[in-house]
Amino acid sequence: MKLDKKDLYRIPVLVLVSLILALNINTFINTGGLYPGGFAGISILLQRVFDRFFGIAVPYSAINLAINLVPAYIAFRYVGKKFTVFSVLVIVLSSVYTDLIPHMAVTYDTLLVSIFGGIINAFAMGLALRMNASCGGTDFLAIYFSQKKGIDTWNFVLGLNVVILTCAGLVFGWDKALYSVIYQFTSTQALKLFYRKYQKVTLFVVTNLPGQVCDVIRQVGNHSATILDGEGAYAHEGRKVVYSVVAAEECREMLRRIEQTDPHAFVNEIRTNQVSGNFYIPKEE
Repeated sequence: MKLDKKDLYRIPVLVLVSLILALNINTFINTGGLYPGGFAGISILLQRVFDRFFGIAVPYSAINLAINLVPAYIAFRYVGKKFTVFSVLVIVLSSVYTDLIPHMAVTYDTLLVSIFGGIINAFAMGLALRMNASCGGTDFLAIYFSQKKGIDTWNFVLGLNVVILTCAGLVFGWDKALYSVIYQFTSTQALKLFYRKYQKVTLFVVTNLPGQVCDVIRQVGNHSATILDGEGAYAHEGRKVVYSVVAAEECREMLRRIEQTDPHAFVNEIRTNQVSGNFYIPKEE
């Protein structure tokens, strides 16, 4: 594994991401008594269990680092070595910052805490993913299954988080657990806006230049396409329809290039939930 100049630029951004994650835990999450998603939520839940039932103050970093060992190994082995190293940097720094930064309250309104805490968490996660890293835990697993199965897994992560919240509700009461569902739902949906790499869209392009449009799709996204025969209903003239499934984050550039290639092309973009078969997804480094 070799670091280049771009990797050196990523490090200060990931330090900032770690700080945002820690501040979010020690302001919004702890103020509202919430349980964030994934392994951070498990760590906080275990912290509160040890404190309430055993009178032991266990550092957040000790729990979070321990439970991330297996997912980090999976990511290092199957997802990408450089990606895992950067992710571990985020996990370590955010865990240490969480223990060092004092708890502060921005607002005591639990609903506001749930919504804005979720948005801030999604922003930090999306920024980490754009820097070829993640926040660990379920992020590792989600990306692993996205690459292996070719499906959008973020809603499945939300389902796993609901299981965590059920445990929290049974032990500590349902009011904070239910507010945490709002937090996690907000975070999951906001992340879909901030980061679209593993989301897919289907393009139907009605054009008289199908070969050139296919070249654009291949150049921008390394995807192939299918050319279908069509007929205009008004003029009854022959048309070609280019059909392809592409990554959502590539779509804007692809549409811009298609418009340059054929200004008269008609493009229909449809969100795709799942595909089977060969679909190109660039691997993490």
